[in-house]
Amino acid sequence: MTTTLKIRKYGDPVLRKKTETISEIDDRVKKLAYDMLETMYSTPGVGLAAPQVGVSLRLCIVNADINRKSPIIMINPVIVLCENKISGEEGCLSFPGFYENIKRYENIIARYIDLKEKMQEIKAQGFLSRIIQHEIDHLDAKLFIDYLQEWRRKFIERKIKRNMKTGKW
Repeated sequence: MTTTLKIRKYGDPVLRKKTETISEIDDRVKKLAYDMLETMYSTPGVGLAAPQVGVSLRLCIVNADINRKSPIIMINPVIVLCENKISGEEGCLSFPGFYENIKRYENIIARYIDLKEKMQEIKAQGFLSRIIQHEIDHLDAKLFIDYLQEWRRKFIERKIKRNMKTGKW
């Protein structure tokens, strides 16, 4: 049985904590992965990292398939090759309502371990590449606003602080 988890929003310290490598893929890790899928599917999201649900482990899920039939569960993912930076609009479940143009690599190769403890390699381009980079950034305590110019990031942070004071965050 899966559970929908609470998505942590900007300001929660777990989002700025570097995650721990997963050394054993046990039932707890598998349950977390399936709960994260359930949580992502209950939102308009296409990716979710463990810190976004309050768990500081190196686990993320991505799904660029509009029918949500091809989820990729990535344990201890790393990007091993990247090329051709392009700009594109990006949002984040931890920043509801905020969308910004972010430069990311158009093409990447990432390696990760799947739930069956097998090493996998994925060549991703375009939207899927963007999602994978975004989620791996979460695992490294980096947020999409970190790519913005300082004035723009400060503007967003001020807006979020106002929303926190009024209870809209």
